[in-house]
This record gives sequence, structure tokens and C-alpha cells, in this order.
Amino acid sequence: MTLSANTLVAEARARIRELTPEALAPRLADDIVLIDVREPAEFETGHLPGAINIPRGVLEFQVEAHPAVACVTDPALSARDRDIVVYCRTGGRSALAAYNLQRMGFTRVRSLAGGITAWREQGLPLHLR
Repeated sequence: MTLSANTLVAEARARIRELTPEALAPRLADDIVLIDVREPAEFETGHLPGAINIPRGVLEFQVEAHPAVACVTDPALSARDRDIVVYCRTGGRSALAAYNLQRMGFTRVRSLAGGITAWREQGLPLHLR
């Protein structure tokens, strides 16, 4: 059976928790790890305040300092019980990322519903470099 990207995203969304931009915005001051899983060039166009950029393609490798990422891990991924919110442009990549992080033992991970696109549509603040 062949699966489409949309099917994979739908399956992931059925197994994760999503957070709306309106629910996340007032919590930005909390101890939440925000991970932008878009590519670096996308991140540079604007991102949520306080977000770190770990592209989707290397996220799982960053968890355990895999040789594919020069045996380096990101400190944001050091505690599997921290509040983590992942996001991308529209929510597909972040749904897949949240699902895989859950499978890797992260217990408090969520995906931003609608991604940064929904965030922008609500007129919420962005950080520009």
C-alpha cells in the first residue's frame, strides 16, 4: 500500500495534541521550548519569539547526538518531560515532528495548529532577523 504525505500527516494529527495560536500566544512567557522545524531560510523570514530552528530533516538526529549531525545535540531536546511546541509553515511537518518526538519518549509535545501561517493570520508577533 502506498501512502501519500497527506495521509501520513492525517495519521500523525490523529495521534498528537495540537495547540491553536490563540492558546499558545499567552504562554510564550512560560518555560516552553518552541521549535521551528522549517528550513533555515524559512526561519530567517520570521519566526515566533524565542523559537529555535531545528529543521525537520535533522530533528530526530538532534535528540541523541547522532553522527549524522556531527554527534551534537540541541539542549532544548535534553529533557523529554519539558513542554515543547513544534511548528512549521502550515502544520504538516510539525505534526510529523510531534508524532515522532512522542514516539521517542517526549511526553509534553504539541504541534501548532495551522503553523506560522495561522499565527500570522491572527496578527500575533513575529521575530525577524
